[in-house]
Order: sequence, then structure tokens, then C-alpha cells
Amino acid sequence: MGYENEGKAGSDAGGGRGRGGDAPKARFGEEALERTLFASRWMLAPFYLGLVASLVALLVQFGREMVHLFHHMTSAPGQEAVLSSEAQTTIYVLSLIDIVLMANLVIMVVLSGYENSVSRLNVVSEDRPSWLGKLDASGLKQKVFNSIVAISAIQLLRVFLQAGQATEKELWASGAIHVVFVLSALCLSLSDRISSAGKKS
Repeated sequence: MGYENEGKAGSDAGGGRGRGGDAPKARFGEEALERTLFASRWMLAPFYLGLVASLVALLVQFGREMVHLFHHMTSAPGQEAVLSSEAQTTIYVLSLIDIVLMANLVIMVVLSGYENSVSRLNVVSEDRPSWLGKLDASGLKQKVFNSIVAISAIQLLRVFLQAGQATEKELWASGAIHVVFVLSALCLSLSDRISSAGKKS
């Protein structure tokens, strides 16, 4: 009886080892492929570095607009000027605001996009933006569209201030483009609300 029980126990243990060996395991090639695909997210890093480099171009353009503004302020108003001094100053200031909004948009896309798609930013600082780490892909798209609408509104205002120089076709085209951006932002916001309501339900 004792030998029979030991034989059964040995056969059960052997069967357990057999079943454990037959358990599904990830193949080496599959693991290597998954790790390669996961590491491919770092290929996005040069794109974000390129966007950071584009800030240099925006900074140069900002400096040029500042030079134009100071030159306009220090020069005597010409008698043949098409626009008034106030309107021309407003146009230069709107150009500066346009560049600042564009630079803010680039920073937002770089930081949020990098953190959402590449790796978390392990930066502990009191100057850390409040929105960093809180924007998902949907929130980032909404912020981008809102910034585009604001930039489009500034461009439209500049065109209307230059109404004496712009043709009627250009005025209508600028207004239509701005309406398209506004409607696109509204549609995106509405779709996000519907999707978030569906997830909650």
C-alpha cells in the first residue's frame, strides 16, 4: 500500500511538471518584436526637438516685429500713409501676440505630446506648469484647436484693420477660414463631451 501511494504521488508530480511545461509562454521573437515596437516611441523625440528648434525661428520673427514697432513709433508719420498711426501700431502689436500664442502652442504640444507618447517628465520644480501631466490626447487636441481659433481671430482682425489694402475677396476668405476653425473646434468639443458621457454611463 505504501509503495502504491508513493507511485501515485510520483506520477501526479510528474504530470504536474508536464502540465506546467505545456503552459503557454511568449516566444523570444514575439517578445523582441513587442520590445522593438515599444521602443519605437523614442523615434518621436527628434520631432519634438525639431519643434523646439522652431521656437528659435519664432524668436527671430518676434525680434523683427519689435524692430518694426519701435521704428514705427520713432519715425514721423508720413502724409502718404494708407493706415493711421493707431491702426498700424495695433497691427504690429497683434503680430507680436500672434507669435506669442504660436510659441505657447508649440511648448504645449512638445511637453504634453512627449509625456503622453514617449516618456514621463521626471522634473520636480516649482515652475512646473499646472497643466503638465493633466492633458491627455483629447485635452491636447482641444487646447490646440482653441489656440488655432485665437490665432485665426487675430489674423482676421489684422485683415480688417488693413481693409483699405485688402480686397473684398481676401476679407471674405479670411472670415470664412475663421468660421471653419470655430466650427471645427465646436465639433471637436462636442464629440469629446459625447464620448466622455458615454464612458461615464
